[in-house]
Amino acid sequence: MISECDKNSSPVIVPDELKARLDEAVARINVPGFVADDPVQFPRRFSDLRDIEITALLSAVIAWGRRPMILRDCEKLLELMDHQPYRYVAEGEWEALPERLNIHRTMFASHLKYMLRGLKAVYARHESLDAFAASVSAGDSEAPAWRFASALQDVMLGANGGAYCPECIPSQLDKTALKRINMAIRWLVRDDGVVDMGVWHSIPKSKLFIPLDVHVGNTSRALGLLSRRSNDRKAVEELTAALRRYDPSDPCRYDFALFGIGVNGENVL
Repeated sequence: MISECDKNSSPVIVPDELKARLDEAVARINVPGFVADDPVQFPRRFSDLRDIEITALLSAVIAWGRRPMILRDCEKLLELMDHQPYRYVAEGEWEALPERLNIHRTMFASHLKYMLRGLKAVYARHESLDAFAASVSAGDSEAPAWRFASALQDVMLGANGGAYCPECIPSQLDKTALKRINMAIRWLVRDDGVVDMGVWHSIPKSKLFIPLDVHVGNTSRALGLLSRRSNDRKAVEELTAALRRYDPSDPCRYDFALFGIGVNGENVL
């Protein structure tokens, strides 16, 4: 079977047996126990939609590097917000943070303040980030995460005197895989009731794209799902198109299989 892929890539041959293997891996990895070692645990602690989506976005933005460090710094970030993310954003006390206070690796309070200015501006006009995504027709786009990121970037630019902050949202949206935003949106949209939370209604899960990182990319190439060598937007589009052959209603459920196989060091062949 040949997947639909981007015009600049060679067709990817997908063995018929692969779907069964991926389905088995999803069933094994997409379980409640997955939450304890993943940053999705942080937004899952809340019941208010605004707390959930703020925590999801901020946790995803710093979800790069070694997992223990990610989890440690997500915990520190929640402590900084006194475990009240929406109140913290709305009241603006973060403006008093020292600029060089370290948040995670190369992300500092100056970057966090940039992002929170934008989020405060969004909540001044919309009841939730989900409502904001609906207002910019993200769910009607063929690339919802990029549409959402572009609109959010515009708000952040306006709230920060026109300055860009690629640590928050990549500036080259036509090229970036947008891994962290795609991951946050997966958490918020997918509604199978296991790991992901399903609290957003502005974007259908059929239109989600795989959060592509090094592990997922390498595993996908080894399995014959991805031919493009760069982990960029075209690679995300190619890989997700291949997975939509197996489940057009919910292609991102296979993220659990690809991520789990790659990180756990399982034999992919």
